[in-house]
Parts: sequence; structure tokens; C-alpha cells
Amino acid sequence: MGLRERTRQAVKVDIAATAMRLFLEQGFDATTMEQIAAEAEVSRRSLFRYFESKEDIALGDIAERGVRVQEVLAGRPDSEGPWEALRAALDVLATEMEFTPEWAARITAMFHETPSLRARQVEKQLRWTGQLVPEVERRLGVPPGSAGDPRAAAIVTSALACLNAAVDAWTTGGGKRSVFELYDEAVAAIRA
Repeated sequence: MGLRERTRQAVKVDIAATAMRLFLEQGFDATTMEQIAAEAEVSRRSLFRYFESKEDIALGDIAERGVRVQEVLAGRPDSEGPWEALRAALDVLATEMEFTPEWAARITAMFHETPSLRARQVEKQLRWTGQLVPEVERRLGVPPGSAGDPRAAAIVTSALACLNAAVDAWTTGGGKRSVFELYDEAVAAIRA
């Protein structure tokens, strides 16, 4: 990555951190793009070159995290079944995210209290399905490009629904239990 791209990434990270601080202090809906630009010391126009909307700032790199989960899933041993490989791949979310539990709880609560954020989060997570299904199909022995076999899509969408249910339970439970412990319980309920 060249100097220009590193500088662009650093500015983007700074803007996102500033915005998250404002969202948590004032509330998501009460924070304006103008306030974010002023606090981050960039013009409104520059802000929109980095982010299309407040939702995009708050959701950060959800799409990129999906790509990372896909990479880890593809690298899992072929001996693992789809559920086991997905579980191991989703672990990357916990190990590579740099949040304190308290901060993560506050952000997750903000997402749950803001309908526009939840809707945008679901939209971005839907992309994950398209990214993960081909690897699960491969693990199931489904020939590439075959139509009419719903198993891989059912497994991926169920796994992501379990992840969302675990995050919901984690948030309402005050973050007392591990998200992945709750995820494992959700998966066990589905697979029972």
C-alpha cells in the first residue's frame, strides 16, 4: 500500500473514531454529518468522499469482515464439516476486532436502538451469504453453479441468524456471557 492509500486509510479511521464518539455521546440520530466533519476537521465534501452516510460510518467495515470470514473459511481443513468450518471462520470476528467489551456493548446497543442502522447492517450481512455459500457448497459436494440445492444457503443463513441472535442475547444480557458461547447454543438449538 502506497503513502497516499495509507494516508487515506488513516483519515478514514480517524473520521470513523470521531463519529463513533459523537454517536455514543449524543445518540446516532442526533449527530449530523456536519458535526462529524467539524469534529474530524475535514470538509463536509471530503467526509462524503470517505463515507456515503452516517450508517456507513457506524457500520464500518462489515463488508470487509465478510471477506475476511470467507478467506478463513476457505482455508479451513477439508475434513471439517460446513458447520464446524463456519464456526471456526466466524472466530476471526472476535480475534481481529479491537474493542473493549464495554465499548462493544455500547455500540451494539446503539445498533439495536436505531432502525436505520439495523436495516443497513442486515443489507451488508446479506452480502456475506453470497460470499460464504460457494465454500459451503464445495464442502457439501455440490457442483459449482448447480441450481436447486438449498442446503448451503440454508446453512449459511442459519449460521448468520444464530450469530445475530447471539449478539442480541449478549446485548440484552449486559455482555456477561461470550457471544460465541451464545452462538454455539443457538446453533445447537437449530441442529437439534
